[in-house]
Amino acid sequence: MNFIRVGLGRRLIALMIDWLMCYAIITASVGGLGRRTHLDGFAVLALFFFEVFLLVSLTGASAGHRILGISVIRFSDGRAPTIVQSLIRTLLLCLVITAITFDENGRGLHDRLSGTVLTLRRKISA
Repeated sequence: MNFIRVGLGRRLIALMIDWLMCYAIITASVGGLGRRTHLDGFAVLALFFFEVFLLVSLTGASAGHRILGISVIRFSDGRAPTIVQSLIRTLLLCLVITAITFDENGRGLHDRLSGTVLTLRRKISA
């Protein structure tokens, strides 16, 4: 399968965009930075999980991915990931350690175990 690899920098920026977006939503919903509680960190993680899982399942890309022009595809055939693949990928992404362990194709452990790959959305010319 041919795909355009996504570098670590672009991956981290997309992750940061998604995380900061969820952080801002939770912070705004509790009344600002001064009103945060110890449970808000879990709320940010829960919202992050929901956002990434829902958007990758439905559109093949989270908000951060879309902004940076990347998407999640199946490694085997380049099609959109299934709901199960999106769920596995997102669960493992939230564990963090699986997201920072890469193979020779630039795929994190969360991508390898879910059978997906992160790629640029541009078409590859044959």
